[in-house]
Amino acid sequence: MVDSCLLLLLVCCVLGLASGSSKDLPVISFDEGYSPLFGDSNLAILKDGKTVHMSLDERTGSGFISQDLYLHGFFSASIKLPADYTAGVVVAFYMSNADMFEANHDELDFEFLGNIRGKEWRVQTNVYGNGSTKMGREERYHLGFDPSEDFHQYSILWTDNQIIFYVDNVPIREIKRTEAMGGDFPSKPMSIYATIWDGSEWATNGGRYRVNYKYAPYVAEFSDLVLHGCAVDPIEQTPKCENGPTSKAIIPTGIILPEQRSKMEKFRKTLMTYSYCYDRVRYTAPPSECVVNAQEAERLRRFDPVTFGGRHHHRHAKRHQRTHSTQGEATTI
Repeated sequence: MVDSCLLLLLVCCVLGLASGSSKDLPVISFDEGYSPLFGDSNLAILKDGKTVHMSLDERTGSGFISQDLYLHGFFSASIKLPADYTAGVVVAFYMSNADMFEANHDELDFEFLGNIRGKEWRVQTNVYGNGSTKMGREERYHLGFDPSEDFHQYSILWTDNQIIFYVDNVPIREIKRTEAMGGDFPSKPMSIYATIWDGSEWATNGGRYRVNYKYAPYVAEFSDLVLHGCAVDPIEQTPKCENGPTSKAIIPTGIILPEQRSKMEKFRKTLMTYSYCYDRVRYTAPPSECVVNAQEAERLRRFDPVTFGGRHHHRHAKRHQRTHSTQGEATTI
């Protein structure tokens, strides 16, 4: 009887983890898992210890970084973005090992791109493996809600053969590892970052609208921090966690249940505004990991017939570069 109950409990846990939900995963305080990266007083930890305010002003942006490196896991944060005029402002929640592997780094991005008053924030996801920055695997979306009015959950699931991005526990993008990708699939331990910075040169209409510091400070709020993965020793590059079924760091399976997949398809069909998989200017044929959806392709073709119809070949992709200041101290308010 006891064995049956344990088996039932394990099945329930696996199903919960399969859905990619963060509801049953522990929320940590800032000091338990993160450290200030840059920005000094522009990074403020609230008295509850679990909410962080990052701000951008004329002096500097700000950011924080995980204390550990991770090889696979589920990483999540509730984020409330700045309101009003936010053109040029970039808020990022991402994973990277660029500080350790400058020439062949891996990266998984959520980048939130500000806009002029009356226009909505856009979110961009991206994937780099082994320094494949020239490849570019960007997708961009509207969110269907105002992310400056309340907190919303943004999550990344990374396993050895799959990557899933989630918004409010709904999968919005899935990348499955293919043999043809080779080293382009992220495979080295990464840190988790959160930053706010001035992306005036590219973030809004290709740099047409810039940050206006009349509206500063721009404040992004982070809460419900989840770091649920396999921590890695930074010197020996070996995992610290166990891989058994009783491990506290058991990684979600990445199985997208039918109801979740239906929600993902709806999100992508109605809110996606760009996908590299359909960009006929950059790629004459979709890269190997792309799963082409005829409805997605047709909607994007109507949205931008030049990019997604392949009529002209004159656009060139441009990758921005992040720069981080030295590690600073956070204030508590």
